[in-house]
Amino acid sequence: MHLFLCSIIVTLNGSGPTIAISQFLIRKMGGEKHKRFLTVAPFECAWREELRFREAGRGCIAFEAFAHNDVTLVFREQVGSQHYHYKMDNSPNYTVILGSHRNRRLKIEVDGKPVVDVEGVGLCCSSSFQSYWVSVYDGLISIGRGRYPFQNLVFQWLDSKPNCNVQYVGLSSWDKHVGYRNINVLPLTQHHHSLWNQIDFKEYQEENDSDEDRVDLADEFAEWGLANFLENWDFSDIYFVVDGNTKAIPAHKVILGASGDLLFSYTDENIIRLPSTTYPVLHAFLEYIYVGRTNIVESQLSPLRDLSLKFQVLSLTKKCDEIIGRFKTNKKLFDSGTKVEITCSGSQVQQHAILPHELPIDVPKLKQFFVTHQHSDLNIYIEGHGFIAKSHKIILSLWSVPFAKMLSNGMMESNSSDVSFSDVSAEAFLVMLQFMYSGELMVDLVEVSSLIIPLLLLADQFSIMPLQRECCRCILEYLTEDSVCPILQAVSSIASYKLLEETCKQKFSMHFDYCTTASTEFVLLCEETFKDILQHADLTVTSEEKVLDAILLWCMQSPEICGWAAIDELLMSSTPEQVFKGRLPLIDIFLPYVRFPLMPLQLLQMLNESKLCSVFPIFDQLVMEAINFAAIGMTTPVNNQNVRFQHRRSSFKELQYICDGDNNGVIYFAGTSYGEHQWLNPVLSKKINVTASSPASRYTDSKALVSRTYQATLFAGPRIEDGRTCAWWMIDIGQDHQLMCNYYTLRQDGSNAYPRSWALQGSMDKENWTNLRVHENDQTICRRGQFASWPIQGPSSLLPFRFFRVFLMGPTTEGSTSWNLCMCFIELYGYFH
Repeated sequence: MHLFLCSIIVTLNGSGPTIAISQFLIRKMGGEKHKRFLTVAPFECAWREELRFREAGRGCIAFEAFAHNDVTLVFREQVGSQHYHYKMDNSPNYTVILGSHRNRRLKIEVDGKPVVDVEGVGLCCSSSFQSYWVSVYDGLISIGRGRYPFQNLVFQWLDSKPNCNVQYVGLSSWDKHVGYRNINVLPLTQHHHSLWNQIDFKEYQEENDSDEDRVDLADEFAEWGLANFLENWDFSDIYFVVDGNTKAIPAHKVILGASGDLLFSYTDENIIRLPSTTYPVLHAFLEYIYVGRTNIVESQLSPLRDLSLKFQVLSLTKKCDEIIGRFKTNKKLFDSGTKVEITCSGSQVQQHAILPHELPIDVPKLKQFFVTHQHSDLNIYIEGHGFIAKSHKIILSLWSVPFAKMLSNGMMESNSSDVSFSDVSAEAFLVMLQFMYSGELMVDLVEVSSLIIPLLLLADQFSIMPLQRECCRCILEYLTEDSVCPILQAVSSIASYKLLEETCKQKFSMHFDYCTTASTEFVLLCEETFKDILQHADLTVTSEEKVLDAILLWCMQSPEICGWAAIDELLMSSTPEQVFKGRLPLIDIFLPYVRFPLMPLQLLQMLNESKLCSVFPIFDQLVMEAINFAAIGMTTPVNNQNVRFQHRRSSFKELQYICDGDNNGVIYFAGTSYGEHQWLNPVLSKKINVTASSPASRYTDSKALVSRTYQATLFAGPRIEDGRTCAWWMIDIGQDHQLMCNYYTLRQDGSNAYPRSWALQGSMDKENWTNLRVHENDQTICRRGQFASWPIQGPSSLLPFRFFRVFLMGPTTEGSTSWNLCMCFIELYGYFH
């Protein structure tokens, strides 16, 4: 292989075959960088312990590859043997082959059997390294090109019988060497915006194929920076004239002003004459400001130092003084005529280094220029809002290639100091401008919900990739069940936000009941998005009836929440065309996603007698299929490949309240190891964990609270939180469990300290708590040893939580120990996962 300059042979301690590890030094933008290459020989596979998914069945590998064909990835449950090759593997695995059949096809194999063999997708032959990513998510294999996971998707395939145990990734080849580099195995979690931050794409620019007609603004942006405007006439507003040079040398006031100080006298406002300065010195001075480094011969160090002092570029002055001092100490350090490199402190020229950390630019000064409008050359107007800000063309162009083209390529805006935009949020546009001057997203918690989506769309419109990332990070950090629908509506049609879209779909799927009953916003989702949610592997529902209701509501685009019975009654007086309008044909497509065989027989019989059955043949067919299945009473359906007969992996078990102290709650269920054996105190069996606001003691005993035996004295003592007194008992139902709580029971101990103001709260992280039911001056508990139970109603009853606590908000009826939360029993009910 001609691309590797040197190689060493390394044996991976039995964890894989002997492979060649190639290293070489490259020079890019003036810096020396070390990168590791992995060369896989023909018919071999490289395994590394670090090449594994953090969570079995879910992960993404991003990498660059150089090959003429057959870039091959293997996903296994265990690391392959030393002489492993996927063609001889009998263990469960997924194999993805890019450029199979001499770079003509894409193949996916499951356990050695081809399941995908398509032409002309994901081809890998090129004259340089190309970037790819492959993700596996519960049997959904996604393949894409480019540096950014979940962008530029080229193929997807869903395994109907997913292998959720694959965890190790092998890099393989066929009959030719394959070179790999920049290999990253990334997690797929509910916050997998972290993918963007983990990819190492700072050094290498992916080359576009010559036959691509579309210009990728992201690739164009990769080499964009202040260096593009060094001695460039675009947006220049000040000019230097030096000794012996008849040409004016352009610069930009806002950049010079943010790097030093322009407060000095000169003849003309926009012309700076430097009769005693030579061009090489001025060029080195400007290059240091615009690029972050420069080269100059030793004899010109003093003039450069004087020039930097004149303009108060103090970091350059200091650098020159240091070098001059070293030269005076030891003249042998520098050969006569040799250029000296001067680099800004901490300089690391980055691919997306628009501002300002590797340049001698003072960010507070830059922000001040935006506030005071000093040196501004652009007035920005928003249609329907008017003037919103003064700005600097060069700053906008630094961040955005579309802005640069709009302001410099002869369009109307390039010849005017005024620019107007329509159909954008003025508030979001102003936040975008502030980001361009600071590099920080200045949005507080109150503004997130109202501004973040318009800001995200602006970032996409103007290809401001760092702002896109910040918006996505912010959205994912504050993503809730209430915000997921508006975000999906905004991003579902934008290919570059595929990762965000997938995360929102997962969030919706995991909170399906809440998202389809708290409001009707979900009916505004597009067909493909709603379809993906209905098929999502993480779809979590309390009953299949909820899925049926949601499909009917979406198809009729209902402005109000109602169940199938109300829609059935509506069909008595209206035609299907009147009820479902343009989405009527989609009824036949979406109804098979309801798993009717999982419904109770009584409900199926009601559906069988409904108008829906007579109006929709597919509805009648599915209901009859389910009734026949229930009548047979089979534990395993005839066609076990049909997902309609399979319980959803993420469905909830209903634990229904019957009476005080019954055996139907989640704590009793955990005590039986979820129905597997006789009851045992779940704290002792470590199925749940109980903690109190006060330290454990004889009368603060976690085991006793769930022992189901009466306790004369059992309490959680007071503590100070956020400056106020409180007390609480907290239940952790387990890392792998959640409960949608719709009822709960307490029992008073033998004391007279009856609670009057308290709340039942739920949480997923023990930090952010949601009130499920708040009691104010509740007189219910008034006897020793008394049971009391309350329902939890409204949208909060449809939110799953892992942690629950009874939180005392006010003193009890006992004067001497008024902040002791006295109770000897608790039970929670609802839908358990």
